[in-house]
Amino acid sequence: MEMNDIRAQSPAKISSATWIGLFLSLFAMVVIRQAFVLFVPEITVAAAILKETLIWISAVALLVIVGRGEHLSFRSIGLGTSRWWVSILWGLVIAVVSAAIVGALAYLTGYGHGPGSAAFEKLPLWLITLIVFRAGVVEELFYRGYAIERLQMVGFGRFWSVTIPLVIFSLGHWSGGAANILIALAAGAVLTGFYLWRRDLVANMIGHWLVDFVANVVPRLFS
Repeated sequence: MEMNDIRAQSPAKISSATWIGLFLSLFAMVVIRQAFVLFVPEITVAAAILKETLIWISAVALLVIVGRGEHLSFRSIGLGTSRWWVSILWGLVIAVVSAAIVGALAYLTGYGHGPGSAAFEKLPLWLITLIVFRAGVVEELFYRGYAIERLQMVGFGRFWSVTIPLVIFSLGHWSGGAANILIALAAGAVLTGFYLWRRDLVANMIGHWLVDFVANVVPRLFS
């Protein structure tokens, strides 16, 4: 089924699998993060691994919903829409643009020196590397590929289909303070714009991962 056919479906024909998928994509990470803030306030290696595992399980569940529940191809969420080398090139472009904006905002707001950042930096480098990789893959899958496409499919319209995931994505970074929310909003806007233009989720994942990798892993490698 082509995307034009998907978006042309009426809300009455939307399956329950899609509504479950939307809940997962929009709120799974928020719920998991909040649960750990409430019940596991101190970031430890074991807690971080458990949290990451739950997030990955949510991502796998979403892919199962796409293939088995909705009976749609992964192209319906922007995967496999471009050749691999094109995705890599656009991923580099996304990373450069995002890094410039994120870097400027981080400098202006002084982000990166709060207690949340200090706790995160205490984790071993291998775990931070895995977290960064997960962030690039899963956050783009949830908030760009699936949420935008399916919100349009159920009839929310282009504006709200873009705005709702972007707001939730940004507010989901509340534990890092107002500066982190602002940075997430700016970076999310860039990633959303590229996704709407190219509809290449792999490029978004690469760009997102590169920015987080350079910001969180590279400094540790040379410290």
